[in-house]
Amino acid sequence: MDSWFEVALVATIFAVGNIVFGHFEAETPKWRRVLKVFLVLAITRLIATQLGRSWVYVFIGLLVVAFLVVHLWWLPRNGINGLTGEPKARYYAFRGWRLPNSD
Repeated sequence: MDSWFEVALVATIFAVGNIVFGHFEAETPKWRRVLKVFLVLAITRLIATQLGRSWVYVFIGLLVVAFLVVHLWWLPRNGINGLTGEPKARYYAFRGWRLPNSD
């Protein structure tokens, strides 16, 4: 089965997501960000070729649901705005990062 459309769709979602939300990954090592893209694209291709196109859309839907649960429920429950990442100190602590000017 040809899966170029599904892989291109997920790659486009990643591209837009990195442009719009990349600042929330400021302290994440670049290799981890790149690895995440390749892993998700590989999983997308595997699902498309082994299970079919409709399962890729189920996979994308599950990723969207996970995103919404984390950003609209779990983060606010833990005192972090899921849309802005504020307060920044709490968000950085949650991610295990140090604030840039907190020496």
